[in-house]
Amino acid sequence: MLNKEITIKEIYQKINDDNYQDLDNKEITLKGFVRNNRSLGQVGFMSVNDGSCFLNAQAVYKGDDALLSSIKLGSTVIVKGKIHLTIGGYQPFEIDSSNIEVISQTEESFPLQKKKTSYDFLRTIPTIRMKSNTFNAVFRVRSVLSYYIHKYFHDNGYIWVHTPILTANDCEGEGQTFQVVADEKHPEEYFNKDNVHLTVSGQLHVEPFALTYGKVYTFGPTFRAEKSNTTRHAAEFWMIEPELAWCDMNQIMDVEEDFLKYIVKNTREECYQDFKFFYERVDKDLEKRLDDFVNKPFKRLKYEEAIEILKEASKTHHFDNSDIKFGLDLASEHERYLTEVHFKCPVFLTDYPKEIKAFYMKANDDNKTVRGVDLLVPQIGELCGGSEREDNYEKLLARMNELHMNIPAYEWYLDLRKNGSAPHSGFGLGFERMVMLVTGMTNIRDTLPYPRTYKDMLY
Repeated sequence: MLNKEITIKEIYQKINDDNYQDLDNKEITLKGFVRNNRSLGQVGFMSVNDGSCFLNAQAVYKGDDALLSSIKLGSTVIVKGKIHLTIGGYQPFEIDSSNIEVISQTEESFPLQKKKTSYDFLRTIPTIRMKSNTFNAVFRVRSVLSYYIHKYFHDNGYIWVHTPILTANDCEGEGQTFQVVADEKHPEEYFNKDNVHLTVSGQLHVEPFALTYGKVYTFGPTFRAEKSNTTRHAAEFWMIEPELAWCDMNQIMDVEEDFLKYIVKNTREECYQDFKFFYERVDKDLEKRLDDFVNKPFKRLKYEEAIEILKEASKTHHFDNSDIKFGLDLASEHERYLTEVHFKCPVFLTDYPKEIKAFYMKANDDNKTVRGVDLLVPQIGELCGGSEREDNYEKLLARMNELHMNIPAYEWYLDLRKNGSAPHSGFGLGFERMVMLVTGMTNIRDTLPYPRTYKDMLY
């Protein structure tokens, strides 16, 4: 049986639940790293974090102990002592230490100090930056957000499908992929194919499972070789891609909205300490944005209507691309105008021109637009992209021929339309953009434990 020691998170939980009476004078052993240490003559105060939550425990020790007063930030220690409750005080408890054992002292050159440190610098030390307040909170929220994503789908009857990372198909059809070669002289030898690459999406591989299980999803790493050095793009990132049979475009929007509000609401409740930090130190407007995101309905708007709104806005509002007309692939500036200025809420934009959307999207009766939908949100722009899929073999084949695609490479995908097809829809959520949305971080590099971006990969 595991010898379970109480964590800082559990202590705070008991206090918040008014179930703390048994804590006073309780013997405790706390293992963690030092967040702060100060000696004031006869008494010293050491803030220790065990990783279980954002908040620290303060250990009180004799200030004339030269060894303890010299312990630096980031050092690892084992604190033994008794909990002393101070309910109603600046902090609700502290530890009267009987012994503090130094396990590993940091060097003088340890890069984290009490002074404010820039995100740019912290990116250069990815093995340490999670000990800073901001990234300690970001990566915990990332973990809890992941949990509630899986919980939502599990509780609603979805099957999690592990789609492959190695693939011979480009889901988006744009060719911005990382090629995989075992032997440069004989690239086709290993897989008997010469076009193997890292996946840009699990969608094509998950669709067959949707036609069997009804409701499925993927959650895994994806890769794009787009040479883009913006704050919103990464070469390696994670995607969540639900796919539902017997589902049209309007129904998939219902699923998206319900799913996103669920994961934001529950993550905020569980990580309330982390979010308090975000609201105070990262983005003063974040709390209101997230309140609105959870509590207000998302707007639904056709692409053609959005173009008319943007045309009118361009008379008084500056856009870098002011040539606004039907067929324009909206840029972030247009998406953010719609969500931040015009509607002031998330917007589902539907019925895009088929020329700017993927081959697999079902065409509308006008044969000019497709049943595609992007979810645009304030501060981010596009958060999700989805569509009703073309389930008719002849129509899908004709569209692929229009685009001069390599039909034999997609024969297996086309065959789904000949062997028990059904209407189905799905969407993709870029996980790191979701983390940006809930934390207020403005650079995708600050949501990834080890960012991989164009011309930037440390190790």
